[in-house]
Amino acid sequence: MKNICILLLSITILISCKNDKKIPEEEVFLPKTDHQLRHVSKAIITPAIDGIVDDPAWENVPWNPLDQRWLGEAYTKEDFSGRYKLTWTPEALYLVAEIQDNTIYDQHEDPLTLWWDDDCLEIFVDADNSGGGHQFTHNAFAYHVALDGNVVDIAPGEVPTLYNSHVNSARKTNGTTMIWECEIFVYEDTYVDHTANESKILAPNQKIGFALAYCDNDASEQRENFIGSVPVEGEDKNRGWIDAGIFGTIQLTEKVPE
Repeated sequence: MKNICILLLSITILISCKNDKKIPEEEVFLPKTDHQLRHVSKAIITPAIDGIVDDPAWENVPWNPLDQRWLGEAYTKEDFSGRYKLTWTPEALYLVAEIQDNTIYDQHEDPLTLWWDDDCLEIFVDADNSGGGHQFTHNAFAYHVALDGNVVDIAPGEVPTLYNSHVNSARKTNGTTMIWECEIFVYEDTYVDHTANESKILAPNQKIGFALAYCDNDASEQRENFIGSVPVEGEDKNRGWIDAGIFGTIQLTEKVPE
């Protein structure tokens, strides 16, 4: 009887310890919900990727704010402000971002070295809006678009990799204001590096996980702010590079008739 009591006590302690063990936050991926659901209308004419927002495709497309502080101390509007628009064609998503940054800074010549510590635009895309982890997988992509146009993400095997064929971009700068225009080809989670891959054909009613962010560095060794498009709950808001569940959701629609 005594041995049975000791066994039961041991099992109870083991269960208690297991329940009290905190799972590391980076391993917890909540089911994806359509938070920040936004409808994106189809472009009748594909916009030219030239950093000049004068294409008919951008007419009547609303601006969305880029105003969620994911990392860093509070900043002023003079330091940074941003907004963006989206449209699409069957071939790709199209983005225009207006970034006002008082110091435009690029300290690393090698595009695969500490790319997140340079000023850059970061585009998050989850082709099937499934959420989940994507730190070292292609379940979703986190494209860092550098000032020189190079596009970096981390490939399976933890390998920093250029994905310049995934995002075609152009940037125009006037003083402290930059206009970025991007053509983003959407790839499924079946993407395999260094092989031929077809981008996803886009169609009305499809939902895609999407977020946008800007890495802001005012001449420091490390970026000083990371500003995103989607509110992130909890203390750790820098989760977009590992957790597609924090992305917003865009739903593709036909262009609304005039």
